Amino acid sequence: MTPTLVRQHSSHAQATPHVDPRARARDWSEIQERMLVPLYEAVYERLDVGGDTRMLGLNCGSGLALLMAASRGAAVTGVGSRSPELLDLARRRLLSGTSGDPGADSTVSTRMRGDAPRIVQGTPGDAADPTAPAFTLVTAFEPGGCRAGDSETLGDLLARATPLAARGAAVVLAGWGPPERCATTSVLRVAAKLTDPTRGTGGWRPALRDDLEEVAQRAGLRPDGSGRVACPFGYADTGSAVRGLLSTGMFDAAVAATDRDQVDKELTEALHPYQRPDGTVWMPNVFRYLIARVR
Repeated sequence: MTPTLVRQHSSHAQATPHVDPRARARDWSEIQERMLVPLYEAVYERLDVGGDTRMLGLNCGSGLALLMAASRGAAVTGVGSRSPELLDLARRRLLSGTSGDPGADSTVSTRMRGDAPRIVQGTPGDAADPTAPAFTLVTAFEPGGCRAGDSETLGDLLARATPLAARGAAVVLAGWGPPERCATTSVLRVAAKLTDPTRGTGGWRPALRDDLEEVAQRAGLRPDGSGRVACPFGYADTGSAVRGLLSTGMFDAAVAATDRDQVDKELTEALHPYQRPDGTVWMPNVFRYLIARVR
């Protein structure tokens, strides 16, 4: 399986000219989303996700993490507010029980059991179902620590989500690993440079060691373990890499500050060191996850 970046659709998306939301959602689901599959698998194995799991996925994107949990027998609900196009893809994936990618590993196909999967547009509160048991697992797989203000945004999301979870339920937070272990850090710096050439930082910042723990503490959660997972970003060619990276929304501010051609050019140059002789692009990365518990 081709291993995806992270921040699907940022708040800058609406300000970026010439963005086709359907094409962007398709690029995310077909190119980029799969890069975090090793993270999903590691978390599900560690938490023994299965038929007794009721999972709430925050900012669920086009639903691949939900699909993988459902394939293990979990009852899944996904919620998101940024992109109706992504949620439409998630609904289609979960209804068909397949990844939607003919080239994907067959293990992603699911045999749905238990409650029907739900995809909800809006906030976590919109996913509340007073007739259903509380959630036993809440996931925030969208890695934080790559943009100023990430922690505050995630904290607000958790404040809305944790009241829907049972006492002792697991809450999983994800983030970028150390910058020196993440080859994609050098590519993300392109967005920062083009957005704010005078400072060279823009809204991006490298992940800090205790980012996830601080978010969990402010949310009133009890840390209960953590781990690191290798999540290389692999692409068929440079063009696919550029499309996949742009689908994250991380470069929207750079496009608005310059133009799409300039961003494409800078991204292509930044990707050059990671291009292999056969034309594929390969960037080793490490991501962190934190497991916390609802008190």
